[in-house]
Amino acid sequence: MARLEILHFPDPRLRRRAEPASSVDDRVRRLIDDMLDTMYDAPGIGLSAPQVNVAKRVVTIDVSKDRNAPLCLVNPEIRSAGGETETEEGCLSVPGVYEMVKRPERVRVHALDRDGRSCEIEAEGLLAVCIQHEIDHLDGRLFVDHLSRLKRQRIRKKAEKALRQA
Repeated sequence: MARLEILHFPDPRLRRRAEPASSVDDRVRRLIDDMLDTMYDAPGIGLSAPQVNVAKRVVTIDVSKDRNAPLCLVNPEIRSAGGETETEEGCLSVPGVYEMVKRPERVRVHALDRDGRSCEIEAEGLLAVCIQHEIDHLDGRLFVDHLSRLKRQRIRKKAEKALRQA
């Protein structure tokens, strides 16, 4: 498997809306495998295809303590959401930044799995937050978009400075 390069904020490619995968074929499964390797290596608990410069609606997630329960969602859609929670979020595309974000605490999601089978997932807690965070990426949004304008500007300036120094 290949370790993919993760794009960093404020890279404009992170703002593109991802296109649905027309099918779950060997190319998509290879992408999923490479994304999982990249996510585990980073290390992170979620990764979307746009974060690795692939404009497809594919996400990988693993919130298990042992990092042995990968979840792959192709063309995920949130069908319902409820409750509210505030959780500290971070992102592989915004390294070193952690902020409190309000989101629904429960979601029901429809997607295709790694084998192209239709599935529905009901999630709560960390898994629900992670699913929403990754679906945001598919729509060209980042967790910093849920923050105040002032916090977003501060994070952008810090990220731009880090890019200049790299």
